[in-house]
Amino acid sequence: MRGERLRQPRLPGKRLAFERHSSEGTATVQSNHDIVFLKHFSMVIGALVCVAIGLILFANYLYGTAPHDSDPAKQAQVEARIAPVGAVYAGSTGKAAMAAAADAAKAAAGAQVAYGGTLDGSVIFGQLCTGCHSSGANGAPKLEKAAWAARLPQGEATLIKHAIDGYTGPDGNHMPAKGGNPALSDAQVEATVKWMVGQIK
Repeated sequence: MRGERLRQPRLPGKRLAFERHSSEGTATVQSNHDIVFLKHFSMVIGALVCVAIGLILFANYLYGTAPHDSDPAKQAQVEARIAPVGAVYAGSTGKAAMAAAADAAKAAAGAQVAYGGTLDGSVIFGQLCTGCHSSGANGAPKLEKAAWAARLPQGEATLIKHAIDGYTGPDGNHMPAKGGNPALSDAQVEATVKWMVGQIK
């Protein structure tokens, strides 16, 4: 009888209730495990973000305290690169700016010596003057006595002054200053004029 009491058959309803309770417990354990994982994962991400922000701030601090050497050559390159291509001049202010720019260009050209600084009038004439004075372009007198008949009596000093400073004659013909090459020195212009006069005589 005792053996029979111990072997009572299990009812299907109790078994189902136990299985349902067991599966609910497993789901609860799984859910708790997910929440713990998310907490830990969030903490790791937060720590990494804090480290990244700290490194950025530290790098910014180091960059701000480090001395920055300014290279004059690099500064000049930057200024030349960002300089305006042109300028607009208007009114009296514009005239003054244009005059200053012309003087600066003249000074820069004067710092350079044309044709290696030679005082050989024939070389300078062959390089520069021959374009007009050999063809008579723009009314320039050729190296012929007839073309210089009215000019030679003015004297060599006047011819040299006109060649250096530029001259517009009564007939409207124009001699540009220094033959249009401001890099010529006054001595070079004088030597060239004397050579030209010597060729005419």
